[in-house]
Amino acid sequence: MSDNSNKQPAMTSRQRVLKALSYQPVDRVPVDLGGTLGTGAHVSVIANLRRALGLDEPGAAVKVVEPYQMLGEVAADLRDMLGIDTVNLPGTRNHFGFADVDWKPWRTFDGTDVLVAGKFNTEPEPNGDVLQYPQGDKSAPASGRMPKGGFYFDDIVRQEPIDEAKLDPADNLEDFALVGEEDLKLYEQRARDLYDNTDLAITTGLPGTAFGDIALVPAAFLKHPKGIRDIEEWYISTISRREYIKDVFAGQAEIAVKNLQRIHQAVGDRVHAVWLDGTDLAAQNTLFCSPDTYRELYLPYSRKLNDWIHANTKWKSMKHCCGGCEPLIEGFIEAGFDILNPVQTSAKDMEPQLLVEKYGGRIIFWGGGADTQKTLPFGKPDEVRQQVAEREEIFNAKNGFVFATVHNIQCNTPTENVLAMFEALGRVGATLCGCPGQTRRPAPTDQTRRKE
Repeated sequence: MSDNSNKQPAMTSRQRVLKALSYQPVDRVPVDLGGTLGTGAHVSVIANLRRALGLDEPGAAVKVVEPYQMLGEVAADLRDMLGIDTVNLPGTRNHFGFADVDWKPWRTFDGTDVLVAGKFNTEPEPNGDVLQYPQGDKSAPASGRMPKGGFYFDDIVRQEPIDEAKLDPADNLEDFALVGEEDLKLYEQRARDLYDNTDLAITTGLPGTAFGDIALVPAAFLKHPKGIRDIEEWYISTISRREYIKDVFAGQAEIAVKNLQRIHQAVGDRVHAVWLDGTDLAAQNTLFCSPDTYRELYLPYSRKLNDWIHANTKWKSMKHCCGGCEPLIEGFIEAGFDILNPVQTSAKDMEPQLLVEKYGGRIIFWGGGADTQKTLPFGKPDEVRQQVAEREEIFNAKNGFVFATVHNIQCNTPTENVLAMFEALGRVGATLCGCPGQTRRPAPTDQTRRKE
């Protein structure tokens, strides 16, 4: 751990994260697991981790809190055991448009016992695939598919034939609406509970604030989506129908600002960091758009939302972008984003030292702590420990770092490697990670935590 952490007095989790978000020294680097939809872990990983830590017996079921990516719940006892500093304030509906309530048992293809929401379809097709339906309504065409033996759901594209003469931006704006009063009450209740009863930093995702997020373009939550819904067609349209896309973004931004006002009125500044935009604009070795295109097509609308947030709240806004997005980071900063996630260090031009030298002190790095493509799933525990220690040192050199893996921890990641990651962070002891002669340091508990 870097020296600017060692000299600080002990902090609560909330204080620790807020210090990091203000580029101030911390007592230890804050750690996120499950605080966002891009910093969690597959449900099987969570189930195996809980058993390894003695929290569950074999066969105990873990909640799937996000069905599209099959993310497992990072519950309070697991947060306490691992010393996690964040907690997620969930939205009111998931990727498929239904609420995560009325839990029922299911077993995944890899044999993990889980709990899924009541409207989650568990009945396989004749070929063994499992389908999901928008809003849980089986009278509508299926909008998601997990192939037999698979681990995740893919969106089913339900693109109607496009008639250029009838193409209307209002069709693609069907996704966006004002947050209703009942949903606002849920936001308020959940935010108040997390703020008053934990000392954790609270994160949340905001509805309708991501411009062109390709995971959302097929609209798996709508029963009969209209407009441009095919993924390839959408990307083509950013060039061939750019004015149409701008009209969609402009209308979306107007609705989004109104929702920012309504949600802030409900939760106030009990929320600390908001996942504002999950649109991926880069691949492993290239960009999906040039820096000039980003500034023309995306930046004005993101800046409108960020300007409102910074003028009216204490929230910090997060830009999620996978891949080699380094040429776009200057534009993200110009758009007003405070945080970059997932910091895909295995992609082109995303070396940690380069990022810190160019952008440290100007944008928070929330991620990049462990490579989920190679090291964490395929490396040895010692390799994981070494990488985590190096990343912690580099990314925290100018402060402004929240440790998280590069996107979600994927299925089949060895439990010993996940434990090694937390051991390197000082969160669990080395005896759990295959290093005899060392003991596990006590983790904070609900009784010992104090709110800020």
